[in-house]
Amino acid sequence: MEKKRYIVALGGNAILTDNPSAEAQQKALEDTAEKLSVLIEAGHEVIITHGNGPQVGNLLLQQIAGDSDENPAMPLDTLVAMTQGSIGYWLQKALQKTLSEKGLDKEVATVLTEVVVDENDPAFNDPTKPVGPFLSEEEVADLSDGSVYKEDAGRGWRKVVPSPKPVSINEANVITRLVESGFVTVAAGGGGIPVIEKAGTYTGVEAVIDKDFASAKLAELIKADTFIILTGVDNVYVNFNQPDQKKLEQVTVADMERYIEEEQFAPGSMLPKVEAAIDFVKEAPEGSAVITSLENIASALDGNGGTVVER
Repeated sequence: MEKKRYIVALGGNAILTDNPSAEAQQKALEDTAEKLSVLIEAGHEVIITHGNGPQVGNLLLQQIAGDSDENPAMPLDTLVAMTQGSIGYWLQKALQKTLSEKGLDKEVATVLTEVVVDENDPAFNDPTKPVGPFLSEEEVADLSDGSVYKEDAGRGWRKVVPSPKPVSINEANVITRLVESGFVTVAAGGGGIPVIEKAGTYTGVEAVIDKDFASAKLAELIKADTFIILTGVDNVYVNFNQPDQKKLEQVTVADMERYIEEEQFAPGSMLPKVEAAIDFVKEAPEGSAVITSLENIASALDGNGGTVVER
């Protein structure tokens, strides 16, 4: 099999189940690492990205609860960095354990990743990205942290923050060198630490970047062959949950753009994944993007699973 460079974007269900404890999340990542190892066993170069929505939201609430003059709460960009470190640490351990058990002589490295955004991005005036747990309307009413909370699809209320689009990634060259040197690399966790450039320096901002868009930008910059977006279903569907539901297997960018115009994909779930897939394929004409589930990744590797988007 020809060696390829893969970027795999993990969905939240690959890290966090119903139990938010560190032990439970590490156990979930051990299962995830086992499934991802099929790419490494096949001899491919692998970069893994991941979300952090529940983790950064929980950490944010802990910071608010403990905020005082003596122990002030940390800003959101720092919390993203903290969750990059903690999830990267867990995932790195899980991957190293799996690779060792399989007799694969591969090392794993986690890169703290800054993602550059435009300070004039309109997202800063319209917070939409949910972070943290679901709250009741009564719980939100009792909060006085100055944050914006929005109702989320009948499931409760969640804090929302700006979600600007990624412009560049400061560590792209470092990540490329690690991959070329044979490291399995964990990067751009939680969509990356959002920073803006001013006078040649970078400053963190209050935002959370969509991890699929950040992963697509990283895939573009490091010249990945295939960008895999993992979600809770094996394939993307149109007319979802309707009598004429249709599973998408091999599709073009034009196909997906037409489906977007038809509003086939839910804005809060599948739409950003489809848009990220399109973004990558447009910038990498020879590349492809695959949207599928973690459980289906072996089939996707063989070309028999998932929704494959090509130019």
